[in-house]
Amino acid sequence: MLSSAAVRAGAGAEDAPLRLLVVDDHKTFADMLSLALSAEPDLQCVGTANSAAQAVVMAAELRPDVVVMDIQMPGQDGLTATRRLREVVPELVIVVVTAHRDPQWVLRATQAGASAFVPKNGSLPEMLDVLRRARNGGMLVAASAFGSTAAQVTPAVAEGQYLELTQRERDVLHCLSRGMAVKAIARVLGISLHTCRGYVKALLSKLGVSSQLDAVVTAQRRGILGESEDGEPPQLPTGPKPTSRGH
Repeated sequence: MLSSAAVRAGAGAEDAPLRLLVVDDHKTFADMLSLALSAEPDLQCVGTANSAAQAVVMAAELRPDVVVMDIQMPGQDGLTATRRLREVVPELVIVVVTAHRDPQWVLRATQAGASAFVPKNGSLPEMLDVLRRARNGGMLVAASAFGSTAAQVTPAVAEGQYLELTQRERDVLHCLSRGMAVKAIARVLGISLHTCRGYVKALLSKLGVSSQLDAVVTAQRRGILGESEDGEPPQLPTGPKPTSRGH
């Protein structure tokens, strides 16, 4: 799919600025960000909302191209608001801004319908780049979020297509979704580091992705990573510590 900017250009509106709605419960921050964004010739902030409820009303009325959404807000949080916005204005591109750096929040944002993930303490140029590149149907993770290069995370396997994973591969996948390092996964599952790396490599291949973060986000979108009734990831199995390097 194309970005909002590309869609507008394809429709003959290449000279029209990208219209933005900023949502943050801190009014001063929202106003300052609005001014900074509107200073860009290709961007126009059409309004600021200081609550999730206000954001839904304003998005329905103003029909912005992109919503810049703070995750943490009193009352209804940003992810709940994101779900509601996607229902009201399905074509919206929603960029979530947060202080959280746990990969789990990328998964939650993706599941809610967000299209990009930006750390709140990131740079303005980085945010501008993400706003211009974000698109529906994918998850663009800002470079500074996890100390890596910006990545466009999209499902590599068609939705609904059956994907066969072994139980051990699923165990490793659930560990990755919790942000665990490969060494920690090997220790928890009672397998050698070499074997664990082999499972990770197999997961990347089967999911058609190139990084562990991409694998987790893709698996979440595909519904492979289930949740328990209380919303927590399934309990991981534990095993004995590896007795040799070859197993």
